[in-house]
Amino acid sequence: MPATEFPISLNDVRAAARALNGTVVRTPLLENADVNASLGGRLLIKAECAQRTGAFKIRGAYWRILNMTAEERALGAITYSSGNHALGVSQAARILGSTALIVMPDDAPAAKMAAVRSLGAEIATFDRDRENYDDVVERLRQETGRVHVPPSAHPQVLSGAGTVALEIFEQAEALGARIDAVLTPCGGGGLTASTAIVARETSPGTQVYAVEPELFDDTRRSLLAGQRVPNPIGLRTICDAIMTPIPNTVTFPINQALLAGGLTASDADVAAAMRFAFEHYKIVVEPGAAVGIAAVLNGQIDISGRTVATVVTGGNVDLDRFCSLTHQITS
Repeated sequence: MPATEFPISLNDVRAAARALNGTVVRTPLLENADVNASLGGRLLIKAECAQRTGAFKIRGAYWRILNMTAEERALGAITYSSGNHALGVSQAARILGSTALIVMPDDAPAAKMAAVRSLGAEIATFDRDRENYDDVVERLRQETGRVHVPPSAHPQVLSGAGTVALEIFEQAEALGARIDAVLTPCGGGGLTASTAIVARETSPGTQVYAVEPELFDDTRRSLLAGQRVPNPIGLRTICDAIMTPIPNTVTFPINQALLAGGLTASDADVAAAMRFAFEHYKIVVEPGAAVGIAAVLNGQIDISGRTVATVVTGGNVDLDRFCSLTHQITS
């Protein structure tokens, strides 16, 4: 796909960054010298678990809602999300004087549902195995007149998400690091696609990889097939934040054009990565956000003599679940 056909450019991301300044957190890029010595390369971790609402999603949600007209904000936002985008939209709507209706799978973590409600949003649930979330959102959108704020398939949402990558490259430069590869947890593919666009225009030698749970690797398999391939119905993973049914039509063409490939991690790999992040970087990482670290630790990407950055996209996991998952892993 030629750059002129991409739905966003680096200038769009920079415009979003200016608007988000003072509203979102410029999260740290973490590094541990002892870990680097053990791995034989530099591992940089972008800790979006320290972001407002505990995940990067507020970046795109805020930029999208900020760009609505006053009339649209009065009608309110509607979206689908299993949790993190729901929190981002709910918080952004509250900040900007709007309201939110969130369509969530009925098996979404109770803690995330409670957090969404605490921000003043309404929730409508659906069965992810029997219903299509796009259909549910469209039906409710028509009934309520609310404005759709999709998790990834919108230029303003993509531009907001791209500010994560913009910060990574700026922070890496300050550390004197040239990034060889960026790993992004991939559900709908928005963060991955926007990262790839930013990398293409600011650091063309940097490879970008989508990282997914091995049971929900629709983007990896789609890249190999050359067309969108869905995940099988009925499967589950601990990575609830990135359990998407199929790559969407907006982000997949970008990822197909720009990505170096797709990597995977098992649930056991992810639990081990969560513990690793807690022990060595002192951060709490939710399962779906740990897949990039897991891909480094399980050897899916070679870090020896290289600098690899990965985005920890969120930290929204309740204490009991975090302790249960990480306690299963031996030191």
